[in-house]
Amino acid sequence: QGQLVESGGGLVQPGGSLRLSCAASGSIFGIVSMGWYRQAPGEQRELVAVITSAGSTNYADSVKGRFTISRDIAKNTVYLQMVSLKPEDTAVYYCCVGTEVGSLGSEYWGQGTQVTVSS
Repeated sequence: QGQLVESGGGLVQPGGSLRLSCAASGSIFGIVSMGWYRQAPGEQRELVAVITSAGSTNYADSVKGRFTISRDIAKNTVYLQMVSLKPEDTAVYYCCVGTEVGSLGSEYWGQGTQVTVSS
């Protein structure tokens, strides 16, 4: 019943910037992590960045120093600020929220937003 709504994707030139947003509905409880994954054509989905409920962050080596994940707890929203974009960043980016309520862990996924980096 929970919903994640993504926005912010688009077409940019190499070296450009984008900010992705993902808003989780209020019906999602027990959030322990919020993160971003991406999937390029013909490739497996990979973790890009994650932020925990405590505020700790982790990034894929390929995006360290270029991408920043952040959150607005009050709005149940996670952001991904992307700078110095490269063609290899081209992918569909998916927001993912992990929850834990009692002994039950669950994942919620956004619909995906296309990021294309091309001249």
